[in-house]
Amino acid sequence: MSVGIGIIGSGTIFPAYARTLANAPNARLVAVADLDVARAQERAEAFSVPHALTPDALLERDDVELVIDLTVPGAHFDVNRSALAAGKHVYSEKPLSATAAEARSLVELAQGSGLALGGAPDTFLGVGYQTARTALDDQVIGRPFAAVAHMLTSGPERWHHDPAFFYLPGAGPLLDMGPYYVTAMVSLFGPVASVSAEGGRTSPRRTIEKGPKAGQSFDVHVDTHVTLLLRFHSGVLATLLTTFDVGISDLPRFEVFGERGTLSLPDPNTFAGPVRVRTSTDEAWREVPNVPGFASNARGIGALDLLEAHRTGRAPRASGALASHVLDVLEGGLTALEAGRRVTIESRPERPTPLTQDDLEALGWTQEVAA
Repeated sequence: MSVGIGIIGSGTIFPAYARTLANAPNARLVAVADLDVARAQERAEAFSVPHALTPDALLERDDVELVIDLTVPGAHFDVNRSALAAGKHVYSEKPLSATAAEARSLVELAQGSGLALGGAPDTFLGVGYQTARTALDDQVIGRPFAAVAHMLTSGPERWHHDPAFFYLPGAGPLLDMGPYYVTAMVSLFGPVASVSAEGGRTSPRRTIEKGPKAGQSFDVHVDTHVTLLLRFHSGVLATLLTTFDVGISDLPRFEVFGERGTLSLPDPNTFAGPVRVRTSTDEAWREVPNVPGFASNARGIGALDLLEAHRTGRAPRASGALASHVLDVLEGGLTALEAGRRVTIESRPERPTPLTQDDLEALGWTQEVAA
């Protein structure tokens, strides 16, 4: 039976979700809602969605069983809580909420109500990180013991028309892009046990370079260069550097070090590969053959997996517990940075299981989609 899905929020990320849902064999997008109903109507017409509504009206519909929250981050807690209170399953764009405490309360509310809760990012379900997961599980590089990851950019003021919000509390390079990297790490190594951090900022102000506000400056309220040291319960140690201060670099995006070699991984903000490996007996890097799966931009596949998990009684992969744990880690990093000490992470979700061929087919994957 097809499950009805409603999306609240019709902004930039909406088309990617709508395209993914259009290929879903057991779900259908029945409504889109926005505070700006005219914008919701434009999206509904462009993507053949039957209904364009206000958020409250969407929550009242009996044919909407799952709500996907694509609103701005500051609204996530209220929207997600309201949807759960209305008896809907919920899948939220990152972050699940503005604070780790709020995220935990959403997880508890969903569990107490018998509802499914999940959250982005779901890019770790793509070909790239599913291939990496298989390689690690197959001991291609032996036991992994360390990893390094780098998110390097000179800042969104170079391309965004109104980038000041990237430099407010709750944003910055760590909270904006860190979820992709930490979620990928947890999918590979399991949950984080503790975190420490160092950080700083190169300038108290930034200047907009593009759009109608070009030449205007704004204040910087967060650290723009942050490094985390993560210790995982599995014993892996990982370093994550996130920065809005570096425009030129040859550093690798993500590497995993094992007893017999190294894996080189793709950008965790994408679904595709390649994954490369070089062991102690290799004379050069070689690509690891991809496992079957989603290689194109399949944003929202985590929501479909959430529904399939609820239907079959298994644990979802892009779960609320995982999203809440990632927020615990990032918030813990900021606490560690401010306090100058290592912070223990109390949450401990299960490591997501890899996608099987049956899972892929249930989610609507085909060879044509992956090509």
